[in-house]
Amino acid sequence: MRFRHLAYVSLMALALAGCNDALDTASIDLSTVKNKVEQPLPSHILADMSKKGMDRNSPIMIRIFKEEGVMEIMKANQSNRFEVIADYKICAWSGRLGPKVKEGDRQAPEGFYMLTPANLNPNSKYYLAINTGFPNRYDAVNGRTGNNLMIHGACSSSGCYSMTDQQVLEIYAFARDAFKGGQKAIQLEAFPFRMTAENMWKHRLSPNIEFWKMLKVGYDNFEVTKRPPEVEVCEKKYVFNQQASSPFNAGGKCPVMTTPPALQTALATYDKQYDSDYAMASKKFDGMAWYDPTEAERKAVVAKQRKGHDIAYAPTGTALAAGKMMKVADLESMMSNQSAQQVARGGTVASPTTTASIPMSTAAPNAVAQQTGGPVVAANIPANVPIPMANPMNPGPTVNALAYAPNPSVETAQTEPAKKPPFWKFWAKGEQ
Repeated sequence: MRFRHLAYVSLMALALAGCNDALDTASIDLSTVKNKVEQPLPSHILADMSKKGMDRNSPIMIRIFKEEGVMEIMKANQSNRFEVIADYKICAWSGRLGPKVKEGDRQAPEGFYMLTPANLNPNSKYYLAINTGFPNRYDAVNGRTGNNLMIHGACSSSGCYSMTDQQVLEIYAFARDAFKGGQKAIQLEAFPFRMTAENMWKHRLSPNIEFWKMLKVGYDNFEVTKRPPEVEVCEKKYVFNQQASSPFNAGGKCPVMTTPPALQTALATYDKQYDSDYAMASKKFDGMAWYDPTEAERKAVVAKQRKGHDIAYAPTGTALAAGKMMKVADLESMMSNQSAQQVARGGTVASPTTTASIPMSTAAPNAVAQQTGGPVVAANIPANVPIPMANPMNPGPTVNALAYAPNPSVETAQTEPAKKPPFWKFWAKGEQ
C-alpha cells in the first residue's frame, strides 16, 4: 500500500514539474503595453467575470499557497461570495515552508495581510510591485522583522513572491480596479499549503505546525463563508470573526469573544468532515511524513528554464515537485545530516522538519493554537538580487503608511481611514 502512495506522489511531482515548464499563465504581449499602471485586464478575464456575475470593480482577495506554488485572485460575485477568477504559478519564492521571522532569513511571509492603495508601487524596478504589508500586527508583536517584501515581477526572490512581468501586470490591474470600485483594503492570505486534512497530517512533524494550525482557523472560516474573515490579534495570536466585548490589543489579553451562532454551526459541520478526513489520512500515511525541499532543490527542478535569461532570472519549482513522502526514521536521519552539513559550512540553520517535541498523534487538532513564538529560523543567506524599494505598510490600524506620489522621488503620508465593519459580516444581518 505504501509503495502505491509513494508512486502516486512521484507521479504528481513529475506532473507538477511539467506544469512549471510554462510559468507564464498570463498572455499579454508586453511590447504592446503603453501604460502598465492603467493596462486593462484581458478581454477573456472580463468575459469570465461577466459569466460569474462579477462586476469589474467588485472587491478581490488574494490567496497564496507556497507548496503548490500558486497565487489565486478571488473576486466577489453578486452574492458577495468570493470565488477564483484567475490563478497564477508563482515564478519564484525563496526559503522553505514556514513564516518569515527576521530580516535576511530569505523566508517569504505567511499570514493575513491587508493591502491598501498605498501598497501599490507603480515605479518598481521589478516592473510593478505590491507590498505585502509585512510586518503586520501579529508579526510586530511577535518580534518578527523585515521590510519591502513584495509581490513583484522579474522572477527573482529574496523573501518576496516573484511573478513574471505579464502576471504581475494582471495582478496589479485586479487590485487597481477593486480600489477604484471603493474597496478600502484587500486581504492577502499567505499559506504554506492548502490546509486540507491530508496536508495537515503530512506536515504534522514540522516545528511550524502550531503556527499553521492557527492560520488554518482563518482558512476554515473562508472555506465555510466564502468571504474574507475579519482578522484581529490579541495575546500575540490571530483570531478570526470574533465578536468581542472590548477592543483588541495585539499584545494584551484577549477580550471576551463569541463566535456568531450561524458561523459556529457551519464550522462545526466543516470540522466534523475534517476530523474524518484527518483520521483517513493518518491511516493512509501511517509512519510517513513529508520532506520539505530546500530552495536549491526546488530550483534544480526548473534549472533548464534559466537558459537564455539574464543572471537575475531565478525561477523556483514547486515544493510538491521537489519534495517527497518518507518514512519518519529516514526523514529524521536526512534532516540531521542537513543540519550537520550546514553547521560545518559555518551556518546556523535548524531543520524545517523534526520530531523532537511533536507526538505522532492521530488526533485532529482543529482549534486555535495558543502559540506565541516563531518557528525555527532558516539560514541567514545574503540575497543574490536586491529587493525592490517600496513603501512598507506599518503594523497596526492607526499608524501612517507611505503612499506613492506622482513624482517617484517624493513620498507623502496618508492616515488609514477609521475601521468599519466589513460587508462580509453576513451573520450580523441574520443571513444563513
